[in-house]
Amino acid sequence: MERALEIHSEGQIKLFLESWEDLPVDAYMKDGADYRRRRHGSFRFSGGDLGGHFGGDLVREAPRAFHQSAEVNALHGGVDRHFPPLADEVAAEGVLHTLIRFFAERVPGDFDPATSGVGVHQIRITATRDAKGLPAPEGVHEDGHHYVAQVLMRRTDVKGGESQLYDRDRRPIHSTTLLRPFESIVIDDRRVFHGVSAIEPADGVRQGVRDMLLIDYFPLAPDGARD
Repeated sequence: MERALEIHSEGQIKLFLESWEDLPVDAYMKDGADYRRRRHGSFRFSGGDLGGHFGGDLVREAPRAFHQSAEVNALHGGVDRHFPPLADEVAAEGVLHTLIRFFAERVPGDFDPATSGVGVHQIRITATRDAKGLPAPEGVHEDGHHYVAQVLMRRTDVKGGESQLYDRDRRPIHSTTLLRPFESIVIDDRRVFHGVSAIEPADGVRQGVRDMLLIDYFPLAPDGARD
């Protein structure tokens, strides 16, 4: 990934990371919780797989509702969630597009860019002395996509946040804690469940944050909507 990002200046990467400072509170959290902030965007590929690399353009789609079934997400599923869109400077050609292509070439299974869509979530979880932050308030779950890239952007003054993977019988099979910017996990969402433990401020500080970029890859229905 470091080699892939070399086409971008340190300033461009810095601005990309700083865009997490401008995420609105997730209005769909239960009980009025305000520890999660979020933006969402959708893309599709224009072009195909050219010699093992994804050619053509990444086309930004008009804002659309993010929907998960109640079966997949018992806590927040079953409703259309209209999150604030990605900022134009984030969605434009740049660091985000590099990351989308990078992970599309590395998903653990077949992927056809001509028939697939991409969802992008910018998420910040805040933890304070009074309240832990829950990166996965749903608990052990699946997202309802084909593949998901979970990319750490920033981890400041927090402890916890262990990423956990489970088999389809919900038996633990792997766990790790993402610590460095751009450290990632890529999963086949149809083969594993996943979860993340709570975060809390590190000793001696009042507040900490954990910033994540989630990139979803899923098949498109003939009308261009999610299948």
